[in-house]
Amino acid sequence: MADIDKTAKVVNKSGTLKMDDAVANTKTQKDINGKPMNRRGNARRGRGRDNDNGAPKEFDSVTINIDRVSRTVKGGRRMRFKALVVIGNHKNKVGIGVAKGSDVTSAVQKATTKAKKSMIEFNMDGETICHEVETRATGADVLMKPAAPGTGIIAGGVVRSIIGLTGIKNLISKSLGSTNKVNIAYAVIEGLKQQVPRDQWVGNQKTEQKESK
Repeated sequence: MADIDKTAKVVNKSGTLKMDDAVANTKTQKDINGKPMNRRGNARRGRGRDNDNGAPKEFDSVTINIDRVSRTVKGGRRMRFKALVVIGNHKNKVGIGVAKGSDVTSAVQKATTKAKKSMIEFNMDGETICHEVETRATGADVLMKPAAPGTGIIAGGVVRSIIGLTGIKNLISKSLGSTNKVNIAYAVIEGLKQQVPRDQWVGNQKTEQKESK
């Protein structure tokens, strides 16, 4: 009677024997034609995520709000999602986008595309805004004031999310009127667009003209 090998064997869940590490290292994977396959690690897995030079993305995006909206049609209610997205480069470029989609992912993608197309470039005074401004969009009224260094961003929800993607580090803000997030976002963008550099103020222009004479 032949001797039976009583040594323990490691078996996978599928019922096949498991190779030792030493044996596995000597094996090479082959394709359907029998040619050896070369593994490239994570090179293919990370394709398209970053630039070819390995530089980080220029713009960052934040999804501020997602609402579920419905519309009554002949067959009943049609449910969709509405997304509010803001993008910025942490300097003086920022944009917002609002879009609807059948699901959350498509709504966010559409809103991000709109935000990229509607980006604005505004003026800054160091790490704060140039002057006080109060803007109104529909029922939302937003007041923004420049602040001294070290103050930080004193603002709520939507305003903080938008300002956080810009180069503004010191700001005092107050949201008045409507609490609709979309209207507040548009009011903030309008306030940034109205920023005028200090050297272009009416009083400063007259002073510069006198000094030049």
